[in-house]
Amino acid sequence: MPRTKSPVTGNRLLVALPEREQRRIFARGDQVELTSREVLSEAGARLRSVYFPIDAFISMVTPLDACAGLEVALVGSEGMSGVALLLGVSVSPWNHLVQGAGEAIRIHAAPFRSELERCPALRRRLQRYAYVTLHQIAQTAACTRFHTVEARLARWLLMSHDRAHANTFYATHEFLAYMLGVRRVGVTKAATSLQEKSLLRYSRGEITILDRLGLESRSCRCYLAANELYDRILG
Repeated sequence: MPRTKSPVTGNRLLVALPEREQRRIFARGDQVELTSREVLSEAGARLRSVYFPIDAFISMVTPLDACAGLEVALVGSEGMSGVALLLGVSVSPWNHLVQGAGEAIRIHAAPFRSELERCPALRRRLQRYAYVTLHQIAQTAACTRFHTVEARLARWLLMSHDRAHANTFYATHEFLAYMLGVRRVGVTKAATSLQEKSLLRYSRGEITILDRLGLESRSCRCYLAANELYDRILG
């Protein structure tokens, strides 16, 4: 159900805009509640809306077949889903899957395109975000090929922790295996190792981060590299 529109949001892409542009953009959209595992758009389908998460986070998943896929990006309050529309393409290259429930600003495709034309500040900022997204997808591909499952899992947990804005969030081993593109036994082994080091607590899909600094030490360098790139390009 759409919520009352508000000139205040926690999305970093939008709050960086001049207040006048913020108010106009918010007036063109709705503040909506996204539910966990909700599919916002499927690969190959027409993109009907873009989403600017506030405290929700969304996985961009490249499907390989009916049962397999790989997460190539994770979007929270730092970004947006639906980058293809920004690039002038109306078809989604990925499945957009809500990983963490919460609120987001939803803007339908037509008014979004209109605002890109009308608001140069929005267009410039989102173009820079598109560059960051493409760079991070390439980095994820290299990470998947060269880094261990434990390091990649630690990276994913840190990314989710950032976007959940909470120490506890939900993800089953089966879902983590799907996101990381590995067998479930590999995720179980890696999660058990991190839990034995007292970095996290896992129970029936509920993950609680206990030692953030320790988890960073177990993650591959890709986590910090992605954050540094975002800060350098978008501030």
